[in-house]
Parts: sequence; structure tokens; C-alpha cells
Amino acid sequence: MDAYVVGDPDGLSPLLTALRDAVARELHAQLALRAERIELADVPEIAYQVTLRVDETLRQRGRGSSSTGRQSPE
Repeated sequence: MDAYVVGDPDGLSPLLTALRDAVARELHAQLALRAERIELADVPEIAYQVTLRVDETLRQRGRGSSSTGRQSPE
């Protein structure tokens, strides 16, 4: 079976699903902090915060090949 699509109807691997959710949570939080409006000048800070959230997600899931979203063939 393909490790990238098993068990997830949208076709994302568990890692990609976790990353998508982390990005969505951070964007939601940033929009709430900024009165639901993102100014162009705020994009670098928002990108930084999203990067921190992605890093946190990757660290929680462990290091190695799983951090790249790829799994070893079985």
C-alpha cells in the first residue's frame, strides 16, 4: 500500500495532515490577533510564526525521514 494515502481520504500523509493543521491553526491565530486582516507589512512576521509552528510539529513527530514527509519503502 502507498504510505502517503493510507487512512486519509484527502490523500495527505499523516505528516502533511499535521503540517496543514498546524499552519491553519497559526493562520487562524494570526488573523484573530490582527482583527481578521493581514497587512502586507505583517507577512514576514506571520511567515516566521508559521515556520515556528511547523518546526514544533516536526519536532513532536520525531526526527529523521519522517521530518521530510517521506517514509522508507517497506
